[in-house]
Amino acid sequence: MQMQPGDVLIRGGFPGHAATVMDMAINQNGEKIYLLSQGYMPAQDIHILKNPTNNISPWYRLTEQGNIQTPEYTFYDHELKGW
Repeated sequence: MQMQPGDVLIRGGFPGHAATVMDMAINQNGEKIYLLSQGYMPAQDIHILKNPTNNISPWYRLTEQGNIQTPEYTFYDHELKGW
């Protein structure tokens, strides 16, 4: 999956939802991690999402499988949109 900071995971419909890729890091082996944020309507605040698969860190690992499990939604690779 190709991902960059600023990309958005968009779930259409009612209710729809979106999560934004806030930051990314890469280690010496080429493995990438990233932070996600979300806000609600009205968009009065934004917060970093917890990673439900990691109790210590909010960072997510970028994998090729394409499923991203957030505390409230599962996003799929086709829902990732870039600028």
